[in-house]
Amino acid sequence: MLAAMTKWIVPWEFSWVFLVVFAGAAWLYVRGTRRLHVPATRQAAFWTGMAIVYVALHTYFDYYAEHEFFMHRIQQVFLHHLAPLLIVAAYPGTVLRAGLPLPWRARLRRIARSTAWRAVSAVALNPAFVTASFVALILVWLIPDMQTLAMLDWRLYRAMNWSMMISGLAYWWIVLDHRPKPPGRMAPGWRVLSPAITMTPQIVAGAIVTFSRVDLYPIFEICGRAFTMNVLTGQLIGGVIMWVPAAMIESAGGLLALRQWLRLSRNGRLPRRPVRPRRPTAVRS
Repeated sequence: MLAAMTKWIVPWEFSWVFLVVFAGAAWLYVRGTRRLHVPATRQAAFWTGMAIVYVALHTYFDYYAEHEFFMHRIQQVFLHHLAPLLIVAAYPGTVLRAGLPLPWRARLRRIARSTAWRAVSAVALNPAFVTASFVALILVWLIPDMQTLAMLDWRLYRAMNWSMMISGLAYWWIVLDHRPKPPGRMAPGWRVLSPAITMTPQIVAGAIVTFSRVDLYPIFEICGRAFTMNVLTGQLIGGVIMWVPAAMIESAGGLLALRQWLRLSRNGRLPRRPVRPRRPTAVRS
């Protein structure tokens, strides 16, 4: 029993980079919660998202993701949709900042005010760029040739996983922003509509994979499949995972964005359109 549990906890491919980044984020969050009052629901969302990231990338789950298409799709939904949504919905920015030592916070403030950072963030956090990247990365890594390369090269495989997670965090950060625009980067109305727009190409791609009658990803046969099931059955399950659960998660994100929009409207924080004065009507004699 203990050996079976240890097998799942031990990472399939150990990564010092992931472990340092993960432990650093957890350490900052714990320090931040000691300085700020953070509601239990937000803490639960953050730690649940962090746990999903750890399980997906640094446990034996990663073995199945590398040896079965539908397990790989579950991993990508975790990294690109569910975990980033939970982490961002916890609004951890102020908590992580509070966890930094005072000199680091001062340095971070100076960097944020620098011209170089403003130029980089204007491009990297532009809503159009972030949204396009969020969708494009899903479709690019679904191309059979790209999937084959990622499975054969561990560096490309890790780059794929990191790019999916970073793009997910960036996307949900602009969609779930609790501020009006400005200083928010996307208008509240567009935040509500954006998940409906981004889920459409994912649904189409999922439908194509689901109803395909050929093995689109033979690389999983070359690597050795983890389960003894029909190839097309596994591919069908993977397509449905892209299609249904991913769309449900994005719908939940849209509802959270709608909640923030209603809160801004209720508090009178939405910009009001200027009322145009009416032209006086001519009086007929």
